[in-house]
Amino acid sequence: MVDKKKDFELIRQIHTVLVLHYLEGKKQAEIARDLNLSNSKVNRLITQGRKMGMVKIDIESPFETLMNIEHSLTRSSSLSEAIVTPSVAGSTETTLQQVGRAAASHLLETLRDGDVIAITGGKAVSATVEALEAERAFDVTVVPLTGGIQGKYYTDVNHLATQMADRLGGKTMLLHAPLFAESREQREMLEQVSSIREVLDLARRADLAVVGIGSIEPEGSSYYDLHPVPEADRKMLMGMGVTGEFLAHLIHIDGSLSNYALNSRLVSVSPPDLAQSTRVIGVSAGAQKVLPIRAVLNGKFLNSLILDEDTATAVIQEMEGTRDVA
Repeated sequence: MVDKKKDFELIRQIHTVLVLHYLEGKKQAEIARDLNLSNSKVNRLITQGRKMGMVKIDIESPFETLMNIEHSLTRSSSLSEAIVTPSVAGSTETTLQQVGRAAASHLLETLRDGDVIAITGGKAVSATVEALEAERAFDVTVVPLTGGIQGKYYTDVNHLATQMADRLGGKTMLLHAPLFAESREQREMLEQVSSIREVLDLARRADLAVVGIGSIEPEGSSYYDLHPVPEADRKMLMGMGVTGEFLAHLIHIDGSLSNYALNSRLVSVSPPDLAQSTRVIGVSAGAQKVLPIRAVLNGKFLNSLILDEDTATAVIQEMEGTRDVA
């Protein structure tokens, strides 16, 4: 026959020890002293309480809403991971900086000595590079995924690659080629130059690729920093169903590449070839990036995506709206 009084006293004692340890944060030695118990007795009571199911750990985050959005993004796409940062009302620049910091932190957590990192240009990638603060030097090699355009700090991908390598303590291999060749034939010729071919081949097989996602619709979109076109051409692109740019390639909402002539002149790794990389991290922010992000997700070009809350929410709504229509 069970001694209910003894059983109750044991449960009460276990409960007291658990409250002191887990809720009041006292160490086992302090509890032993306060209750006149041995350290081993306190340890046994805590262990017994856990086995009896008296301890239930519930961890809450002040950013639970963001975590829910992250889960929604991964459930609705082929992403293995999404990281969502708070949006800052009225300040696109501050929002972009927060996304850059999150991307830099994620990169540093993922990075290993010996890795090859391939990057594009773009404001989001530039914000990522600016936020890098490595606690030690990494033996890594940073390479561009595309040719570059001088003139703006975020379109000169060689400059960004050099900056990233400096901040990580690694080295860089530069791609000495323009982003746009004058013709398809010239592009093919450039890609046969051994120094250019070596960098592009290394970029295709990168351990980590950090890539921006560009828009084409607003007049000030990043694509026109790469290749300014007349207003008529901009409207023509939209009429062709072009939604955004990825690795400087114009893409449609389903992720397919446009047959626009400029795509054939690009000195760049192509989006499908990026699948050879071990991990592809997309970084983006802003309302104008919603449809381009949707296109990139449809193309399944990314493993991870880092973006702000407002943009992420709009992307999810866009995906849900598309499913409803279908």
